[in-house]
Amino acid sequence: MQLKRLLFSMAFISGAISIQSQTVIKESANIPAPGIDVFIRLDLLPQIKAQIFTGMFSSYDRTGGNDDGFSGKYSYLRKEGDDLVIAEMEGPGVIYRMHMPGPQDGIMEFYLDGEKTPRISMKITDMVDGQHSPFLAPLVGGGVGGRYMYVPITYQHSCKVVVKAPIFCFYDINYATYPKNTVIPSFQNPPTDEWKRKIKKISTIFAATGTNISQYLASEGTTITTLKVEKTLLPGRPAEILNSNKPGRIVGLRLGPASVFAGKERNIVIKMYWDNDPKPAVSCPVGDFFGYSFGEPAVRSLFLGTSNDMNYVYLPMPYSKSARIEIISGKSTSEPIQIQAEVDLAAEGKHHDEGHFYAYWHRENPCKNGTPFTYLNTEGNGHVIGVFLQAQGKEPGGTIFFEGDDVVTIDGKMAIHGTGSEDSFNGGWYDVPARWEERTSFPLSGCMDYKKYLGRTGGYRWMITDAYVFTHNIDYNIEHGPEGNLVNSDYTSVTFLYSSVQPSADLALPDAEARKISDPDKIIFVPGWNVPIHSSPLSNGIIEKKGEKIGNDWVRYFSLKTNGPDEFGPHHVSFIFDIPTSGKYRVSLKALTGPDQGIIQMFQHDSPLGDPVDLYSNEPKISKLLPLGMVDMTQGNNVVYFKLIGQNNNSKGLNMKLIEIIFELSN
Repeated sequence: MQLKRLLFSMAFISGAISIQSQTVIKESANIPAPGIDVFIRLDLLPQIKAQIFTGMFSSYDRTGGNDDGFSGKYSYLRKEGDDLVIAEMEGPGVIYRMHMPGPQDGIMEFYLDGEKTPRISMKITDMVDGQHSPFLAPLVGGGVGGRYMYVPITYQHSCKVVVKAPIFCFYDINYATYPKNTVIPSFQNPPTDEWKRKIKKISTIFAATGTNISQYLASEGTTITTLKVEKTLLPGRPAEILNSNKPGRIVGLRLGPASVFAGKERNIVIKMYWDNDPKPAVSCPVGDFFGYSFGEPAVRSLFLGTSNDMNYVYLPMPYSKSARIEIISGKSTSEPIQIQAEVDLAAEGKHHDEGHFYAYWHRENPCKNGTPFTYLNTEGNGHVIGVFLQAQGKEPGGTIFFEGDDVVTIDGKMAIHGTGSEDSFNGGWYDVPARWEERTSFPLSGCMDYKKYLGRTGGYRWMITDAYVFTHNIDYNIEHGPEGNLVNSDYTSVTFLYSSVQPSADLALPDAEARKISDPDKIIFVPGWNVPIHSSPLSNGIIEKKGEKIGNDWVRYFSLKTNGPDEFGPHHVSFIFDIPTSGKYRVSLKALTGPDQGIIQMFQHDSPLGDPVDLYSNEPKISKLLPLGMVDMTQGNNVVYFKLIGQNNNSKGLNMKLIEIIFELSN
């Protein structure tokens, strides 16, 4: 009868509906002790974590500058002999996360409960490789320039972390302190067989990233029913994919095809309502909610992302009376859009000690000068479990805004102060090859994008064991720029949280025009750094990327030096230019001129596109902007050639040194 009522309550929704069921089987329904069990009991994510203090030790610059570990000056609390004390906590508590933007030399030691001998003493390089117990994968890993360690180090009375090295640089250590009467057995080393078994269990969960993990989000013995819905999405008409009038919880939602939600308009919105609250708990552009980066699917994490052209979210969303999810299209075209949805529903209502699920979309365009960007500033009682950020500078060709630190003030006290934007997403060293330079996803964190030429990047992080718990209020923000929040930027975020009350932050979306992705009209490519090369001379040509001091300026450039004829005409280099918007572009060049430089001309499809430009000068100089011509470009990758067609009579060589290639969209 209840199933029939559920179907009846949805009968007014147009489209096909089907139902499938399964029952969750788990090892134990007991509430876990703090520590490693938190990773296994994902069904308890909504549980309000009253009276827990979450904090962090890090190497951030205490003066407000940008020396967040570069010199090691702020990378320890004090010295004990030659040893560096980098963190010290009173218990009962747990270290839940450690992050370093790259392996460092030295030995790290953990002293628990006032012991004179360290409970753990390991080479840092062994700690971060995931192969040495107790720091084992998947709770230890790395990529995009950072190393993360989620091995929970528990302690009953105290914990002191010491590094034996002459210098230690960047680090973050997140910890939680529990009420004094909490019993937390201190970490055992070597670990017990039971602990190792739990690591294998976590490995199984993490290995399921990108697939259906709803079984881990419901209590033991709970029946999960899968509701399948096909809808026709029309402009301005909400399409309901769920309307339930009985207690339960969503443990999975899949929505697709993902491609129909891509684009720069951000004009298709997902809304979620709980327990007859007229205000939505989620009101967010569909793409941003599912981790798109500037309109493109970008994330494949454990809890949320895109896989096989289907968006998914696996987070417990409990409710006591009712739940409603709807998709609203703000597209101007009247052409219908066909979408499919699958909702995994657990037959278990919201418990009294749980919060509702919320997602807060926020954009600042531009970010306020002198003030950090706000992820979330709200009153209430709950915990933040994740954040996604799309960050773009107003000046293309660099991402200096990503030098900013994340700062979290909880219940009026600064609890978190990070060491750099990519560090907060378990990364490090943006714009460095094989580090923070391309879209990469891990179960709990990743790089959503890095496009220096557009001044664009982004990242995400799930905070499960290391959730930011607040009892009264939280102010969670991130700087834009290395100091003073002075870099002109456009930031968009989605912050995921559980709260016992509707957040005081305004969850309403601005109008569609204010949500649109803004592509820059000017794009700056730096070929001496990382612009992809399509082709270069087949013979008698040497290409290099070099740096040189010219006067008082240090300049990086791409060099093509010739020492004889090429096989198929003039020497050349062609680059692959990723263009965000189709159109006609005015192209100009900044180059290093000199006594051995040639004459350059721009080509596309073997046709010249502008006048030749002579790069000769009697001494090395950084040129002014040199116009090369106009070129038609399409959105996506385009190939443009730069050929050495001759040389000045006074030149001693036939070479080119390119500093910047600038594309400006012509009106």
